[in-house]
Amino acid sequence: MISSRNPASVQPPIYIRQFIFPDDYAAVIQLWENAGPGIHVRRSDQPEEIAKKLQRDPDLFLVAECDGQIVGSIIGGFDGRRGMMYHLAVQSEYRQRGIASQLMDELEQRLRQKGCLKYYLLVTKDNQTAIEFYEKRGWERMDLYVYGKDLD
Repeated sequence: MISSRNPASVQPPIYIRQFIFPDDYAAVIQLWENAGPGIHVRRSDQPEEIAKKLQRDPDLFLVAECDGQIVGSIIGGFDGRRGMMYHLAVQSEYRQRGIASQLMDELEQRLRQKGCLKYYLLVTKDNQTAIEFYEKRGWERMDLYVYGKDLD
């Protein structure tokens, strides 16, 4: 059977790989700063803080790459009991291609390998696009208050 697909419309593959510090840092920060209302770049995203995170579990900070360009990211954490997901982002022109799902699938696989039974994420109330995405993937909203406190 001959396919009617135009070879020019074939999209280049997406590769999921571990974040490399400091090489990937500038591209990832730019991605986060342009991701839209859901990601807030804060002090914990400064290079020295990212370096500290990577000392704990570098295998849980992933990027999606297309044609040598970082087009997505996700950060996971595992404290030995529960997991956490932060900063899932995909460049706007690459959205709706399954990249966020690929990043989450890989993170979940890595968390399972560490023995993680459950993990959490935070999403702002007004980020309806993210809420719908997570709910379609089986996430359930928890009725909690989230508190934060700066330590310095």
